[in-house]
Amino acid sequence: MNKVVANAMEAIHDVSDGAIIMLGGFGLCGIPENCIAALAKKGIKNLTCISNNAGVDDFGLGLLLQTKQIRKMISSYVGENAEFERQLLANELEVELIPQGTLATRLQMAAMGIPAFYTPAGFGTEVATGKESREFNGKMHLMEYALHADFAMVKAWKGDDQGNLVFKKTTRNFSTSMAKAGTITIAEVEELVPAGGLDPDSIHVAGIYVHRIFQGHQYQKRIERRTVRISQKN
Repeated sequence: MNKVVANAMEAIHDVSDGAIIMLGGFGLCGIPENCIAALAKKGIKNLTCISNNAGVDDFGLGLLLQTKQIRKMISSYVGENAEFERQLLANELEVELIPQGTLATRLQMAAMGIPAFYTPAGFGTEVATGKESREFNGKMHLMEYALHADFAMVKAWKGDDQGNLVFKKTTRNFSTSMAKAGTITIAEVEELVPAGGLDPDSIHVAGIYVHRIFQGHQYQKRIERRTVRISQKN
C-alpha cells in the first residue's frame, strides 16, 4: 500500500478545529517543520498539542502560539518561549505540565495499548492534584493515563513509500513513541525511497504505524541554544 502524499497540506487535509495533535521533537531537534507550517497556513484553531516543548517564539510550535491556534499545551518543558509564558500568565492558554519521564512513558503506554500505569514521579507536588495514588513497596505512586491523539506528526531522516521510518541519532527522541500513539500518523522525511530501499535492521518505526508520508523541504535545522567554548590561547 503506497502511503505517499504530495506535501504537508495534503497530509493534514482532514485536521480540523479542536483536534488533539502529538508533535515529535526535543527542543528544535527533529520537529515536523513542514507539518507545523501547514497547520499555521491552514489556520486551524483550538488545538490541543502534545509535545515535549513549545518551540521558540518564531519557530516550531511558537508559530502556532503566535497566531493563537493552540488552546492547550501538554508538555514537559516550555522555558524557551516568551509568548508561551505571556499567554500562560494571561490565562489565554491552558497548560498541563508533565515530568519528562512521565510524558515519555504515557506515550509508550499508548503505543503498547496499556491504558494506565503507576509512577512515583510527581507524588506530593502539584502534579498529583486530582490523581489516584497507591502505595507500592512502601512508596507512594501516582496513576497516570496513556496519552492518545487524533493525529501524530513526526519528522524522520529517511522513509519509504510503505511508511517505514529511520531516524538519525537524537532526532528519535519522542517521535518513535508518538508515531505509534496517534489514530492517524503523518511522517515527513528528508529522503523518501521506494519500498526495499531501507535496511530492515535499521528501521525504527514500522510502516504499519504510519498512515501518510511525504518528502519535506527547506528544513532549517536550527540550534536552539548554541554553546561554544572560549579558545584557550597560550
